Amino acid sequence: MKSQDAQSQPEQQNIHSASSAQKSERGVRADGAEARLRLLDAGLLLFANHGFAKASTREIARTAEVNISAISYYFGDKMGLYRAVFRDPRYNPEIKQEVFEGDDLRASMTALVHAFTDALRQGEKAALFMKLYCREMLEPTGLWQDEIETVIKPAHAGLAQCISRYLGLQEPDADVQRLAFSVSGLALSLFVNFDVIEAVQPDLINSQAAIDQYVQRIIDFALAMCEDELRRRQTA
Repeated sequence: MKSQDAQSQPEQQNIHSASSAQKSERGVRADGAEARLRLLDAGLLLFANHGFAKASTREIARTAEVNISAISYYFGDKMGLYRAVFRDPRYNPEIKQEVFEGDDLRASMTALVHAFTDALRQGEKAALFMKLYCREMLEPTGLWQDEIETVIKPAHAGLAQCISRYLGLQEPDADVQRLAFSVSGLALSLFVNFDVIEAVQPDLINSQAAIDQYVQRIIDFALAMCEDELRRRQTA
């Protein structure tokens, strides 16, 4: 009996050690994910308010309550953090090409509009991201041009092709291009004009239900623009 107990004791210790190690590893991963998120939030705040050049990594780390070395660990360098903030899917979600590939125009418009407006659920952080976005256009680091080439151009091409199919065209013509820009501008308008709407007609956006209704109307208006273009072509 003593021999069996002696053998089982190390086994129990090994199991306990392995369990503790697994818990510790999970804790490290959780802490790491939290630290990375805090850096993204701190980066958004400081890059939006001060710009890329004037926001210091030391201040970002202090605001995030992490060691400054965490920036290089998670993002490589300051530019890597800035890029991650600028492309954070919470505020700048990817518009996947497949949303434009079907024949359901409403589904495509719904996906497009939500890509531009879902960030509003983030509250004040959405306003900070819009500020960051404007800063990047006025004080370019190269990310804005990259955004045009890798995100905006493909999304516009997909939208124009989607509208062309709806109109029975093989390829988008100049009026389809104009319509595609008008539709995406309409989708972007709520995000860009949020502060103005809040000052002029706050009841339109003073609750999540109000925002949801506004988003639904944008989708309806976008569809109406496409339907009107179809009628115009049919009667021309």
